[in-house]
Amino acid sequence: MKKVALLLADGFEELEAVGTYAMLSRGGLDVDIYALSDKDTTGRFGLTCSKLHSFSALNASYYDALVLPGGPGYELLEKNEHVQKILEQFMDSGRVVAAICASPTILGRAGYLQGKKYTCFTSMNDDFGGAFTGEYVAVDGNIITGQSAAATVDFGLAIIEKLLGKEKADQVKKSIYYKK
Repeated sequence: MKKVALLLADGFEELEAVGTYAMLSRGGLDVDIYALSDKDTTGRFGLTCSKLHSFSALNASYYDALVLPGGPGYELLEKNEHVQKILEQFMDSGRVVAAICASPTILGRAGYLQGKKYTCFTSMNDDFGGAFTGEYVAVDGNIITGQSAAATVDFGLAIIEKLLGKEKADQVKKSIYYKK
């Protein structure tokens, strides 16, 4: 079974975190949620998630993909040296890294979007050395980026397709009556 690590920091965007978790779980992926603070973590709209895995115990080699939801908490993720090391391990090994809304800027500022197609929350787009698509989702190699909370379903489907194939993503689309 493919495994995914989803990383939360206080201020995470609930729709992007919980929606992505639900989509990936529907697809049959094993998703572990890690708290950057190693304790209960609260989203930007007050949803508190408890019984999360401790980020200090995250073993990157155990996972096929890393997911970074957006929201104001992205700044805590970006400033954390251990997060940067984990991100580097995923990128160096060619495993999937998926970031949505504000979080693709973490990848961009670290230089991982150079020469890549990507998207992010439009007002946060900077010159990351790649090609900003402005689409809901952009996939380039092992990098999957999502534009905003509204893109959560497409973002989750892109991760499922990358890890489990188009047929599985189409099954999930059908199961949620996705018409796009």
